[in-house]
Amino acid sequence: MNTNSNTYTVIYSTVLVAIVAAVLAFTALVLKDKQDENIKVETISKILTAAGLYNAEEAAVKGNAYTIKRYENNIIAALVINAQGQEIDHMSIQGNNIEFKVNLAEQANLIKQGLKQDVQLPVYIFNSGDRTLQVIPCYGAGLWGPIWGYIALEEDMNTIAGAVFDHKGETPGLGAEIANAKFYEQFIGKQIFDGEELVSISIIKGGAPEGDLHGVDAISGGTITSQALNNTIKTWLECYRPYFESFKQQVVEMEEE
Repeated sequence: MNTNSNTYTVIYSTVLVAIVAAVLAFTALVLKDKQDENIKVETISKILTAAGLYNAEEAAVKGNAYTIKRYENNIIAALVINAQGQEIDHMSIQGNNIEFKVNLAEQANLIKQGLKQDVQLPVYIFNSGDRTLQVIPCYGAGLWGPIWGYIALEEDMNTIAGAVFDHKGETPGLGAEIANAKFYEQFIGKQIFDGEELVSISIIKGGAPEGDLHGVDAISGGTITSQALNNTIKTWLECYRPYFESFKQQVVEMEEE
């Protein structure tokens, strides 16, 4: 065949593209399980961080096995609840089959459409020393892409025990600072209720007043991301409110028995 002909060029290009596509497809197939595991471990690490049960340095040394084992050893239950705060399903918490049945992006879309009655929300319950913590997620839109996080609540379903936040594409040094421990550690000890009113946590530009139980400092220069996270947290806490109230009522009834 004439290697200088157009026919040769077309055939050569077609074969080369087919080979490259086959190699990429094979590589993706081979690596899929590992990629899925890494995504799962990343989610687990965020949940554990909110609950104060994660050591990043130890995880870096011991790998994914550390994170999975840490989760399995401390979690009591992983529930799925409906808009009325009722348990409708549970997720496996076994190390070799940890489940995350709820797609947070899908639930955020339902909330955005005003279909809160259709949401299905996860609750992760952990044993942390001599107390029980409940971890819930939040998910919304930042300035350049999705933002999300996890909030751990003390047994009173009011006081925040820990929190962690992350993002897909916020501006480095500005909105991206929501993923910085210096920002999210401000939430520890804050309260989401003021009496019977769910007030959430306000992320305040210019800084929260000293002693404010319901406010934290916004990110300097990251006003839009701060506002977006503020709204995201409040929206998701409202969705969980029936569960909070149901749980607190159960505690009251148990104490009265």
